[in-house]
Amino acid sequence: MSLKAEESIVLSSFKLKIADISDVELAKLHALSITVGWPHRAEDWEMLRDLGHGIVALDEIGRALGTAMWFPYGPDFATIGMVITSPRLQAYGAGRWMMEHVLAQAGPRDFGLNATRAARRLYLSMGFTATKTVYQCQGEAVAPEPAPPAGASLRDVGPADLAELAALDRNAYGVDRLELLARLLEVSKGVALMRRGQIRAFALCRRFGRGHVIGPVVAETDEDAIAVIRPHVAGHAGRFLRLDTRQQTGAFPEFLARSGLQIFDTVTSMWLDRPLTVGEGKPGGKHLLTYALASQTLG
Repeated sequence: MSLKAEESIVLSSFKLKIADISDVELAKLHALSITVGWPHRAEDWEMLRDLGHGIVALDEIGRALGTAMWFPYGPDFATIGMVITSPRLQAYGAGRWMMEHVLAQAGPRDFGLNATRAARRLYLSMGFTATKTVYQCQGEAVAPEPAPPAGASLRDVGPADLAELAALDRNAYGVDRLELLARLLEVSKGVALMRRGQIRAFALCRRFGRGHVIGPVVAETDEDAIAVIRPHVAGHAGRFLRLDTRQQTGAFPEFLARSGLQIFDTVTSMWLDRPLTVGEGKPGGKHLLTYALASQTLG
C-alpha cells in the first residue's frame, strides 16, 4: 500500500509528516514506545512490522512522535494496534489523524482493536463499538501442582502442526490467521492437548516485553485451557509471565490468579462494522474459544 510522503499536519508548534513504518529505524519506534511506558522490545517491533502495515508521524527533524498499524486477516478483517502518540501531542488530535490514515490505507473491511482507557473515547467517536473487557494478567509465575488432563495427553507442537492449529484458531477466532500462527510458531514453544489422535486445544508461549507471554490459547473448556497453559506456567516459575484474556470468571481466571498472574490492567475490545465479536467461537453447545489473545495488538 503506497503512502503520500508529503502528507503533513501542523499541530501546535509541531509539523508532522506521514512515513511508512517499514522505512523507519527500529530504534526510533522502540524509543517512542518507551516514552509511553509500553513494554515492547525492538525484537517485538520487528515481528509486528513483519506481520502488518502502518504509518509513523515524524517531526521536522525526523523524530517518531506517533505510530499506528493494521494487521490483515484475510480480505475482510484486520486488527488495529500500536496506536501511540507522544505525550506532547495527545491533546492536539494526532491520534485521530493517524487513525484516519490507517483506515484509509487498509481499505473497506471490518476492524477490531483493544483500546486503552485513554484512547477509548477517540475510538467511540470514530464509530467503534465497545464489547468485551480484556484482562491483562501478569506477574512472577508460581509453579502449579502437576495435574495430567483426564482422558487426554499433552505434546509439543511445531511448524508441522500449522494447518491443524490454524483450523482450530479459525473456528475459535472467526477469521483465518494462518500467516500469524506460522510466524508465531517460529518464535514460540507450543503445547497441544490430544484426544483420539487429534489436537483439541493448544497454547503458544514466546518472549515478549519484560519476560514471556502466553497466547494464543484455544480450547473448548476451562479445564482444557488450563491443561495447555500449565506447562508454560511451570516452565517460567519465578519469572515474569503475562497472559491477556477475556475470561472474567470461572476456573481459568482462578487458575491464573493462583499461578501469580494477577490482573494488572484492562483494555476494551472494540469493533468497527463487524456484527459479531471474534474469539467467541460458534453459538450453541460446546465450541472452541480464544482463551488468551496472541497479544492486545494482534487479537
